[in-house]
Amino acid sequence: MAAVTPLVVPPRPALAVGRVRHVGDPVAFVVADSVEAAREAAELIEVDYESLPAVVDGKAALAKGAPALWDQAPGNLAFHLQKGDHAAVAQAMRNAAHVVAVEVMNNRVIVVPLEPRAGIARYDAATGTMDLELTGQGLHGIRRQLAEFVFKVPPERIHLQAPDVGGGFGMKNFLYPEWVLLLWAARKLGRPVRWIADRAEEFVSGAQGRDITATAKLALDATGRILALDVAMVANLGAYLSGNGPGASAVAASTAQGGVYDIPAIAVDVRGAFTNTVPVDAYRGAGKPEANYIVERAIEAAARVLAR
Repeated sequence: MAAVTPLVVPPRPALAVGRVRHVGDPVAFVVADSVEAAREAAELIEVDYESLPAVVDGKAALAKGAPALWDQAPGNLAFHLQKGDHAAVAQAMRNAAHVVAVEVMNNRVIVVPLEPRAGIARYDAATGTMDLELTGQGLHGIRRQLAEFVFKVPPERIHLQAPDVGGGFGMKNFLYPEWVLLLWAARKLGRPVRWIADRAEEFVSGAQGRDITATAKLALDATGRILALDVAMVANLGAYLSGNGPGASAVAASTAQGGVYDIPAIAVDVRGAFTNTVPVDAYRGAGKPEANYIVERAIEAAARVLAR
């Protein structure tokens, strides 16, 4: 795999600073003695928003003149990767008796485990240790990020435990702003602080899945044997990079191209796009279902052409 452009990693504060980049981007954090008091206090917060142009489609975000999300990412391009033997695929396309092309959309999905994200944070002033009990997956990675990049403390000063995940499917693998805010508040107040997401919050702040647009071309000989597969994908990553977002849409999706079929030459081109949407990350197979859907749609289209 060759990186045509390097990965752009913009900052992601726990609370939005100066600009909100998607619906659900948190702007305030309220701590109270009861849920009722917290909700009443939150309703008193007034935010003065200035409307800015927005883009929610991956391909549209990469088009010339699209609203820019980050100065660090000209044209909203997060990365550009290529993989496979592009020269061999091009040659096969030229020599093929049939070339079939399809446009495929792996639509975005919202992950809805029955149990939403939840956490309880505690702080031990005597030892300077922060403890977070959460409905999470991948705790070692979350702990490393919290220690190294957020609180900048030795890893042993942060304890994470996940007694009951309550269904994760990938979306609970990652560091969320709420985990940072819970630990910060517990240390600031010297009291345990808990939070449970409601369903509306999960819809606009939990990592989402899929959202890959692809053009797939199959080259076939006169007997219908597959000669080559060429796939160009645009992965909508959302407004920020989540923990494994580029990996799911680029690496995993590219390595699974071709599925179970005997295809002599495969070429893959993947571009990641920043958009004004909830960040996308690994979900239920992390790129493999997307890749399988692409090749199966191409195979079906080829079968229809050859059956005529």
